[in-house]
Amino acid sequence: MMGTSLFASVGAAPLAAVSAAPLATTGPEVTAIEASLLIFVVITATVTALARDVLAAVIVFGAYSLGMAALYTFYRAPDVAMTEAAISAGVTTILLLLTLAKTTRIDHEIAFESVNLPAAGAAGFLFVGLLLTMADVPAVGSPDAPVWSNADVTQWYITETYAQTGVENTVMAVLAAFRGFDTFGEAVVVFGAGVAALIVLHREVFA
Repeated sequence: MMGTSLFASVGAAPLAAVSAAPLATTGPEVTAIEASLLIFVVITATVTALARDVLAAVIVFGAYSLGMAALYTFYRAPDVAMTEAAISAGVTTILLLLTLAKTTRIDHEIAFESVNLPAAGAAGFLFVGLLLTMADVPAVGSPDAPVWSNADVTQWYITETYAQTGVENTVMAVLAAFRGFDTFGEAVVVFGAGVAALIVLHREVFA
């Protein structure tokens, strides 16, 4: 219990600040910030997939991950945003750059790959299908959303978290206590990435 409380107290402040912030959207309309983030994510994902230069693809992929982290924050999921920023934009990008530093970079006369039309058509079909479902998605923070109206699950965590864990921040309590094994698994993934970086560098320690 003390370990859980200590872990939670370290990360509770930034998460509580985000949770206490006013809701960014109160209706089904798409705000300018949300639209800008979505467009940025789509553009960076497309450039990452089509770029022939591996270094450029890695850099743009890091920008894509930061865009996703900002989007997760906008949707009031700060725990997912921190994981995306730390693991994907941080550790993964560094590991890829270290790998490139140990390999030979090939110069390409053509900046982008040619578009595979069948694959692009399939992706476009899936994209349109997902857009058709957006009308049924509740607004961010809506009290009518299933996640809030589910008394058997969500409301139980909201009302019982402090009594069960002694942690005031519900998000941190879920991460460190209720789904502690899953969080431990994520920590193992980070450790594995660090070991892989050491193997690529042919070094025993970071120095």
